[in-house]
Amino acid sequence: MRTVDNRNRIVLGSGSPRRKELLEQIGVEFDICRAEGEETITSEDPVEAVKELALQKAQEVSGICSGRIVIGADTVVASDGRILGKPKDREDALRMLRMLQGKTHQVITGVAVILEDKKKTVNFAEVTKVYVCPMTEEQIERYVDTGEPMDKAGAYGIQGRFAAYVSGIEGDYNNVVGLPVARLYQELLAEGTDLLCPADRRERSKEQ
Repeated sequence: MRTVDNRNRIVLGSGSPRRKELLEQIGVEFDICRAEGEETITSEDPVEAVKELALQKAQEVSGICSGRIVIGADTVVASDGRILGKPKDREDALRMLRMLQGKTHQVITGVAVILEDKKKTVNFAEVTKVYVCPMTEEQIERYVDTGEPMDKAGAYGIQGRFAAYVSGIEGDYNNVVGLPVARLYQELLAEGTDLLCPADRRERSKEQ
């Protein structure tokens, strides 16, 4: 079992390049430690389910990579109350996109943050509505053939080629990409934790 001693660091428990880019975009200094365990959903409600998944990831990573702040996240697409994760194969991606085309769906990202120094966990979900234009079967197949949908919840990436088929959103765009960084920052700020303040500076502030 691998262990990493990062107890004064911020740890992102995700291998998603999109979440990495979003945290880097707002200036967070962090390490990455991927959650690799099997996740279990016990709730049929998409919001509660994704919060549960994010918490499981954060707890797993916290046991592997010590960190002052450990962030777990999971994103799902919900259409007509059904949860859509990442497609298993090409046929699964086609099935998902046929469900989403011409309709409105929700993108829900669950976030769980373990604040080791405060012995506290922050767990929330952000919901964004996404409006998809009607698509022909040829357009759906052509998009799937790009390979872009295969590692993304709901079989599409709003920041990629699928942008041609998104007519609008209601809510946080970054949430659809994979991490609601504004909500994350504000939630932790309310707990007295500033993600943009490096650990060594936090320690100096406590000593003054």
